[in-house]
Amino acid sequence: MPVKSMREVSPTIKDMPARERPRERLLRIGPSALSSAELISIILRTGIQGQSALALAASVLQAFGGVRGIAGTSTQDLSTHKGIGPAKAVQMKAALELGRRAFMLGPEDLTEINNPKDVAEMVIGDMRYLDREHFKIVILNAKNRVEDLVTISVGCLDSSLAHPREVFKECVRRNCARIILVHNHPSGDPTPSDADIAITHRLANCGVILGIEVVDHIIVGDNKYQSLRELGLMEKGQTEHRSIASIN
Repeated sequence: MPVKSMREVSPTIKDMPARERPRERLLRIGPSALSSAELISIILRTGIQGQSALALAASVLQAFGGVRGIAGTSTQDLSTHKGIGPAKAVQMKAALELGRRAFMLGPEDLTEINNPKDVAEMVIGDMRYLDREHFKIVILNAKNRVEDLVTISVGCLDSSLAHPREVFKECVRRNCARIILVHNHPSGDPTPSDADIAITHRLANCGVILGIEVVDHIIVGDNKYQSLRELGLMEKGQTEHRSIASIN
């Protein structure tokens, strides 16, 4: 009887030592110690002929540019990868969405804003993977309690339109006292651009006229953020009649 070559053997996770299998490693040392490929292999459960679930997971990560790439890929496109299909694509998307929801605090969970980090924690899970700039406002009452998070505009790739008319129309309608500006940088780098600073100053000055305080502008990147208030870039946009008060 001919002996199969190594290339003809279909490797499986069961061929691995028990202690090195992803599920057993997760049980023994916890999920944070596992690689992204190991975690995805647990979701996939099975591989295909010639590829274990672990090898299949690694190939998906490579094909789509890591976890961030998978999160930004549609379920339909993900399902076209060899060995995935609609069922496995749905499983992966469901797992990523659960992770996103666990990371993101909604306005109903965080009722009071005390510092820029509070805002970042509220939005970063939802905004870090977006492939276009989304401009939002956090609406606060006089006691810095979150009343709503409103999307004002969606830009194209690396630019976002935030016209004062659109921003303050929502604020006036809701009779809010203060707002915080928020937008994302799809590049992952939250460093404010000259355009970001300029629109911040423009909106802050419009807010002074309307009696609506623009407290801060938070720029979200890939699991990191920048606060224009913390960078000292907010007060430059205020008129001499009023400066931004402390949140605290």
